[in-house]
Amino acid sequence: MKKKIRFSIRPVLGILMLVVSLFPIYWMISISLRSTEEMRGEVPFFPQSFTVSHYIELFQEQGFGQALINSTITTLVSLAISLVFGITCAYILARVRFRLKGRKILVYWVLLVRVMPLVSFAIPFYIMFTELGILATLIPVIAACVFINIPLTIWFIISFFRDLPTELEESAKLDGATEWKLFVRIVLPLVLPGIAAVAMLSFVYAWNEYTYSVMFVQTPQHYTVPLKLATINMDDNVMQYGSVAAGGVISIAPMAIFVIFAQKYLISGLSSGAVKE
Repeated sequence: MKKKIRFSIRPVLGILMLVVSLFPIYWMISISLRSTEEMRGEVPFFPQSFTVSHYIELFQEQGFGQALINSTITTLVSLAISLVFGITCAYILARVRFRLKGRKILVYWVLLVRVMPLVSFAIPFYIMFTELGILATLIPVIAACVFINIPLTIWFIISFFRDLPTELEESAKLDGATEWKLFVRIVLPLVLPGIAAVAMLSFVYAWNEYTYSVMFVQTPQHYTVPLKLATINMDDNVMQYGSVAAGGVISIAPMAIFVIFAQKYLISGLSSGAVKE
């Protein structure tokens, strides 16, 4: 009887958790499609009217399109740099291609950079970017995202490299594979699930980055999506719920698409092929 009750409760709890998780997304979408008059007073659970005026206003009057372009540039550039440097550094540290005293301490030092508060790096970054004269560009935001995501990539991927059997690499070397060919054609395909996972984490952080954006971005034409959403309600001291909700719907769309695209790599195996005897 207890087992029957337990198995009957699990689906109910699963559905309840799903509803709780999806309700904020539903409410944001419904608010973005309601008219301004409908949101005055008590707001009904289901929209009584549908309009896309908030989306049109967001692009025509708020300049949200430029913010999307800025966020896309900062996210993709920082993601590419973080993956290239992070994966290669993790491979070197995992396989110990050179003698390095205190290698373990170096790995923990890399993690320390990621877990420290973001604000602790704000003043050094600001002084450095001011001296370089690049505060009026997107480079400070890109550099800050790279600085945060590279330690995450190294710490995350290094465990995947360590779990790979060394026999695969030794077999490839016997067949005459160079170090570069060994890394690109054998090692990287085996750690694609790990790369996909850390790419999603890095993408989400870079796309939602707000702390450094609000410190370093000085002109509206360089606003990213989070910064632009934060400034919508500052105009005329009027709460523009519809515009903010429309911006929120648009901002989560790239992350959802990216996760769906990378999800197939997460379910693939961590290794394939055979080891030569």
